[in-house]
Amino acid sequence: MSKFLDSLKKRRSIYGLGRNTDLSNEEIETIIKDAVKNSPSAFNSQTSRVVFLFGEANQKLWEITEETLKPLTPAEFFPNTQAKLAGFAAGIGTALFFEDTDVVANLQEQFPLYADNFPDWSEQSTGIAAVNAWVALAEANIGANLQHYNPVIDEKVAAEFDIPDSWNLRGQLVFGSIEAPAGEKDFMNDADRFKSFN
Repeated sequence: MSKFLDSLKKRRSIYGLGRNTDLSNEEIETIIKDAVKNSPSAFNSQTSRVVFLFGEANQKLWEITEETLKPLTPAEFFPNTQAKLAGFAAGIGTALFFEDTDVVANLQEQFPLYADNFPDWSEQSTGIAAVNAWVALAEANIGANLQHYNPVIDEKVAAEFDIPDSWNLRGQLVFGSIEAPAGEKDFMNDADRFKSFN
């Protein structure tokens, strides 16, 4: 088995997160930066942008999310939502993944034949970058899970963290020490998922 596939298998959604790690915030940032910089993008457009939130900034993100979700969530379900958000806040930090829409628009102008494809390719680029960062964190024994509270939190997050107007929030990669393992993972039947021709 290749080391690469072993690393992919190690990447799981870890929800029991803590702050018990020997890695510094700077070391974690470097892992994510290296993963993002070495992730492919269409036309080498490098549209992915990342904002790192640690400490009070990370706490603020999840407070914003809670405040935003409260009026949108039925009262009987909100305690579960609060508990989930507290679990994210318990980690070391969150990497906010964005796409720079100005770069996408510029590519659409330069290459009109492919204009309709650039938004999709941009989304794919960010997905690749986020998963590569997630796998790299798993290799370093840092647990993570990927959340998508966009677009409901976009406006408040942009105001709080001085996000450029052209940056479109696509996901929140929450990370920390692994305080509880991931659950069992089921796989669908290969015959329903793959086809092979000779």
